[in-house]
Amino acid sequence: MSSAKQDARPATGRVQAPDPAQYRPGRTITEWTPEDPSFWQTTGKKVATRNLWIAVPALLVAFVVWQVWSITATNLKDVGFGFSQSQLFWLTAVPGITGGTARILYTFIGPMIGQRRFTALSTVVLIVPLLWLGFAVQNPDTPYSTLVAIAALCGIGGANFSSSLANIGFFYPKQEKGNATGINGGLGNLGVSVVQLLTPILITASVLAIGSGQKKADGSEIYLQNAAFVWVPVLIVLAVIAWFGQNDLKVASTPFSQQKIIFKRKHNWLMTWLYVGTFGSFIGFAAALPLLIKTTFPAYSVATYAWMGPALGALARWGGGWIADKFGGARVTILSFVGMGASIIGVITFLPAGSDTGSFYGFFFCFLSAFFFSGIGNGSTFRQIPVIFRGQHLAGLTEGTPQYAKALKQAEIESGAVTGFTAAIAAYGFFFIPAMFANFAVTSAMWGFVGFYASCVVVAWWFYARKGAEAPS
Repeated sequence: MSSAKQDARPATGRVQAPDPAQYRPGRTITEWTPEDPSFWQTTGKKVATRNLWIAVPALLVAFVVWQVWSITATNLKDVGFGFSQSQLFWLTAVPGITGGTARILYTFIGPMIGQRRFTALSTVVLIVPLLWLGFAVQNPDTPYSTLVAIAALCGIGGANFSSSLANIGFFYPKQEKGNATGINGGLGNLGVSVVQLLTPILITASVLAIGSGQKKADGSEIYLQNAAFVWVPVLIVLAVIAWFGQNDLKVASTPFSQQKIIFKRKHNWLMTWLYVGTFGSFIGFAAALPLLIKTTFPAYSVATYAWMGPALGALARWGGGWIADKFGGARVTILSFVGMGASIIGVITFLPAGSDTGSFYGFFFCFLSAFFFSGIGNGSTFRQIPVIFRGQHLAGLTEGTPQYAKALKQAEIESGAVTGFTAAIAAYGFFFIPAMFANFAVTSAMWGFVGFYASCVVVAWWFYARKGAEAPS
């Protein structure tokens, strides 16, 4: 051995152990090997769990901001805003455009900056649209263009999902990625239900009001600004906790030059197609359902029913990731699309048609079923992504070799980037589904969804599930 190499080793001749201080809250971690069972059980699992459970509430409240217009829009006409039904649907749709677009950016800059710093920064900036919204809804003369601008800024909350999922995935070993991303994504998705459940309660609480109330036609008073203002201190607290409690992973710090390779990967685009079908449906239905209930079955309370579907879908996502870890992602994904297609056919069956008034409870039960299966598919598709890219990169390599280690790192980089990118494109479902209901008959839009789900079944079976599939997952 050369003297130079000898000098590079500790005096004992042993490899220098990682500094344990780097795993403390608020630090940047330079050594991270979750696939090593010894490291995972002694150090990694505890650190990963702490980072996950700080990420979850931050992501949940980001979803609250993203979806706040789904309920706010249903109350605007009641307090004197003179907007058409189509304009209200557009207000619920606009956050989907900015949310999806910002997700593309967040996908790539999140891993570059780090979980800790990016969670804190992306959380605290959401205070701006909430403050603006809180003041704007107190005046029914606020121009429609101003409300559109606020809705667009609220959409940034949806972008946090891509950075959060891409970063959290780096903390976990292969066998636990599905469960971890299912927990993060599923409980984060609960923000949709939280805003739809709590907003009708918050806007009637005068004790929380900052500013004046708004009179309804029946003389009662509500405080729409509460739907925005109440979350501002929560965001501040969550940003502080993330800054001081999470960690940045140096291994996850990846320049865009290494991430952009995903645009040449076929399976990036195929998995994006599938995730548009699952998450795109979940978030689009969540945005549109309150107004669908109000316009199609006006005798039934939006506040009572609208939150249930997103809650079921969010919790099912957690289960979908866990089941996919056990039985394979592709099989569970196919099941989810079959279930979603059947559910939407049921929704169509129970819609009013002509002199038939339809059945609200049949309509609502089938929508709950659609949310459930979309959640299952959200979890299973995200489990598929790391399996697919590991299989593509590690095929024919021997574990323990330098080539294997290099390929594994590249697989992790691409899996994180693809996870974020698919989530970005799927977020446009938030825009397109309410927009379709604003421009087409509800039944026609629903049949379009069924046809799309059928195409997803074909893609998932051919490329990932059948015997001899190109990338079994």
